[in-house]
Amino acid sequence: MPATLLKKVWDAHTVRKLPNGQTQLFIGLHLIHEVTTPQAFDMLRARGWKVRFPDRTIATVDHIVPTRDQRRPFLDVMAEDMFAALERNCREAGVRLFDMSTGSQGIVHVIGPELGLTQPGMTIACGDSHTSTHGAFGAIAVGIGTSQVRDVLASQCLAMDPLKVRRVRVSGRLGRGVYAKDVILEIIRRLGVNGGVGFAYEYAGNTIERMSMDERMTICNMSIEGGARAGYVNPDRVTFDYLRGRRFAPEGDAFEAACRWWSSLASDAGAVYDDEVEIDAGAIRPTVTWGINPGQSVYVDESLPSPADVEGSDRAAIGEALDFMGFAAGSRIRGTRIDVAFVGSCTNARLSDLREAARIVRGRHVAPHVRALVVPGSQGVRLAAEREGLDRVFIDAGFDWRGAGCSMCLAMNPDKLEGREICASSSNRNFKGRQGSPTGRTLLMSPAMVAAAAVAGEVVDIRELADGD
Repeated sequence: MPATLLKKVWDAHTVRKLPNGQTQLFIGLHLIHEVTTPQAFDMLRARGWKVRFPDRTIATVDHIVPTRDQRRPFLDVMAEDMFAALERNCREAGVRLFDMSTGSQGIVHVIGPELGLTQPGMTIACGDSHTSTHGAFGAIAVGIGTSQVRDVLASQCLAMDPLKVRRVRVSGRLGRGVYAKDVILEIIRRLGVNGGVGFAYEYAGNTIERMSMDERMTICNMSIEGGARAGYVNPDRVTFDYLRGRRFAPEGDAFEAACRWWSSLASDAGAVYDDEVEIDAGAIRPTVTWGINPGQSVYVDESLPSPADVEGSDRAAIGEALDFMGFAAGSRIRGTRIDVAFVGSCTNARLSDLREAARIVRGRHVAPHVRALVVPGSQGVRLAAEREGLDRVFIDAGFDWRGAGCSMCLAMNPDKLEGREICASSSNRNFKGRQGSPTGRTLLMSPAMVAAAAVAGEVVDIRELADGD
């Protein structure tokens, strides 16, 4: 019978069906970081358990790592304690740790792919909701909680509810100034932040097929913002070309054999989906969130909605968002003054993202009232960007060039909003308090749009700024 990639990978990793209807899945790769693991390791010790397959667990530090000064010990005592705990736990368990001394440290969802750890057909788990990023390679990758981190450490298995599959087909050519970030914001806007509950999203269509791996990772990264448990793209030649020569990828004949197997995992023609959605890529325009969840967005040339135009719970949600953000119904997002510009996060801190943002700011300067920072997703990205001179482009334009880490995406480090500041951000969430201030406000957009806003001092239409390039 024709099958989806989800079914093929799920079946290949099924250990057994549990009495409660869940499936016990073997996890091929477990990624850990400093925030969700201390308690998990403590729970193992309390039970006298060991890490079952330490060679299948990879650690890094990203969430609490300061990006301005990464010298040890960290000035933040809690951050230092969490880092030290991870070091101790990895040393005792025999788990490989990519810290700052390795040259491979970075956001867990950036280093996994760039090191070739992430491969098609894998099951991947991590104590971070944006683990869905790795689905761009044709893997089934899910975020888990601390107790589940304990379970995977102890057994290399995870109990999961079965998932339905929704195929989201994006077809056509993207317009000027429209990026992968705009595509996923469009999908979330269309389907809702809870639209994917119980689903894995299979992203398909010729728009997705033409995307680079970096772009596919941006799409899959925000699957969780649409409520989906996972998101993936079928592996193809783009996938294989990206993986070829990566540190942990197969080599020589083994790589060619792997490519043949990876190709067989792609969803079959005739596979049955639980739901299908069609998106016209040509209709998408540069997009900006205006509210307090990623589904509350508009095209940059659109007006904000009014509670009077909708009914039920949506009316209250729009009213709450407008009130918190300080926006008036029917006003324009374009022209909104910003205080901070942030290029970074596991969504958009790869080399291609930095290149595009640098293209916008080259020869320009950040507006006097804007605090702007660029945080590469990994030490590898930072080094590659510096080899191309991108750091000088940003520094000359008035940006702060930082070390690798999660930074202002979730502000579990010194990079935070202050008071009612408005941030143009290339990250993934705009919840209340997400960027460190309970009253701070976040506008999600593509890295290019962030760069344009930094220069203008306000939200602008990238298509107009690009005309001057």
